[in-house]
Amino acid sequence: MYYVYILKCADQSLYTGITTDLKRRVAEHNGEKGNKLGAKYTSARRPVEMVYSRRFKNRSNASKEEARIKSLNREDKLVLINNKKSV
Repeated sequence: MYYVYILKCADQSLYTGITTDLKRRVAEHNGEKGNKLGAKYTSARRPVEMVYSRRFKNRSNASKEEARIKSLNREDKLVLINNKKSV
């Protein structure tokens, strides 16, 4: 399974990504246990909080959804977050 997720950063900005393990990936973004695998963008905006996720059966569909979400403006991302929260 693959997941597309949106994080809310400490500065209230939004970050979208893809992973196979949500808990691990959020920990990486937050730099827990000295982990340096999080994105450069989020490393300067910690802590981050997961505000949206959606599960996909394959990487191809997850990647397409990630690209679609990244193309949305902030307002549309907030509508997506507020209308559907899933894990």
